[in-house]
Amino acid sequence: MHNELTKIDLKKMQEELDYRRITLRPQLLEEVKTARAFGDLSENFEYKAAKREKNKNESRIRYLENMIQTAVVIEDNSADDTVGLYDRVTVYLEDDEEEETWRVVTTVRQDVLHGLISKESPMGRVLLGKKVGDRFYVQVNKDYGYYAQVRAIEKGEDDGSAELNRF
Repeated sequence: MHNELTKIDLKKMQEELDYRRITLRPQLLEEVKTARAFGDLSENFEYKAAKREKNKNESRIRYLENMIQTAVVIEDNSADDTVGLYDRVTVYLEDDEEEETWRVVTTVRQDVLHGLISKESPMGRVLLGKKVGDRFYVQVNKDYGYYAQVRAIEKGEDDGSAELNRF
């Protein structure tokens, strides 16, 4: 499986990976070593907590390494009048009779609560390539879908402000 990421996604991941390897890993290993010196490991909460943090860091390192190794770099080549990556799109949801505004981003930076939807989500997948005035159907699952319409497109670019997800 390939992960479609932008150059900035990869840069942010590499920066985090370097920090976790060079700075955080030695600190966490030292905390484990210090906590181990407190004595009986079976009842040593500090040791267990330090070990857990070290393991979480190692897991994140493996995740970042895998994402970087399997990445396919993508760019937004959308026309000025169509929805592309990092564009802010206002959509009218017919069933709810209301408008929502989202920014279409890569999966590793999506955050629906802050208006960032993944290009691989049902809405994001359908939105890419649409123009103002286009009416479309979003198939959420086999039993549910809804109609929506593009009301406005504000062209954007990946300025790096959208943070990486913390899994």
